[in-house]
Amino acid sequence: MTNSKIINDPVFGFIKVPRGLLLDIVRHPLMQRLTRIRQLGLTQEVYPGAQHTRFQHSLGAFHLMSEAILSLQQKGLFIFDSEAEAVQAAILMHDIGHGPFSHVLENTLISGITHEEISLMMMNRINQDMHGALNLAISIFKDEYPKHFLHQLISSQLDMDRLDYLRRDSFFTGVTEGNIGSARIIKMLNVVDDSLVVESNGIYSIENYLTSRRLMYWQVYLHKTTVGCENILVNALKRAKHLAKAGTKLFASPALHYFLYHDIDADTFHSHTGALDNYTALDDNDIWSALKVWQHHDDKILSLLASNIINRRLFKVEVSEEQPTEEKLYLLRRKLTDTFNINENDCSYLMGISKVQKDMYNPFDDHISILYKDGKLKDITEASEILNIELLSKKICKYYLCYQRF
Repeated sequence: MTNSKIINDPVFGFIKVPRGLLLDIVRHPLMQRLTRIRQLGLTQEVYPGAQHTRFQHSLGAFHLMSEAILSLQQKGLFIFDSEAEAVQAAILMHDIGHGPFSHVLENTLISGITHEEISLMMMNRINQDMHGALNLAISIFKDEYPKHFLHQLISSQLDMDRLDYLRRDSFFTGVTEGNIGSARIIKMLNVVDDSLVVESNGIYSIENYLTSRRLMYWQVYLHKTTVGCENILVNALKRAKHLAKAGTKLFASPALHYFLYHDIDADTFHSHTGALDNYTALDDNDIWSALKVWQHHDDKILSLLASNIINRRLFKVEVSEEQPTEEKLYLLRRKLTDTFNINENDCSYLMGISKVQKDMYNPFDDHISILYKDGKLKDITEASEILNIELLSKKICKYYLCYQRF
């Protein structure tokens, strides 16, 4: 029997997962749950090819981590086998706490707890199943381990998570602008004073990476149709929650039922194991099944929103740099109440405003340092001839006004 499992990946080719701890993580039910959660949520409404899962992304990030460790070791950096395995385990599990449709649940069915915190709870649960074999991986994930650069490989401006999702999302959406040179960036990584840096030969790859990231955000992640579609789903779940509170009987899987009929916050997660049990049972299928049934519900708002998503009747989306005026919103509410014969309070389910801010590079948050042959370090913004720091770190702010078509 070979000492590793080979998985064929459309983006990177053959990915080797060593037998033992790492393969055990891949096979764990909490990891397998990610095969039922799409990486890009409702982006398929714009790019039909975006059907890849969080499981595929986790494997890709693991592959890049393996390459990065090997490259750093070849440069004479001493990384113990136990550290290498732990950082690979941590990147495999970095997204394990994601719910269906990305951040939609965080805004509707649960409050006061992020998917990162839930990831950590799930890691601790797998760690119990594995009798403490993940102690080191969790310590690196939480940035409590002395070698800070290992944590940076999981979470920073140059982490393996970003390098994989840009390549993968670009591949599956067909948006070629996101196709970064991940292999070259990894080969150019080095460590100075316990921090990740990029050797000066890699500067053009970093310029391309930062530009690609910006294009992918506006073309894919924050595409107005995707934002409008998520708005319908958020409002459908909010309406379902509102009806559940009023005692209305709704079709839902046991896991979804739990979140609709109870108010779940961080305290519930920490004090009741049932919260995490039900959360781990949730995936995209629970939401799709509910929406398919809800489109025939007596409540006309819930049925309208559910059939919007099922039959791709999407909200109209207007994007502007100015916040919509009160007068415009008032006229829109009036039109919605008259057209759909609903009261003004219920209008909020048929419209929404999303404020979106994004900067491509935040020099205060986590800068990228370029290492020169003479040992000097420069921030990418000083080192680059083409990147304009003012332009790059300027926060772009857009308002997306989404509403039911008349």
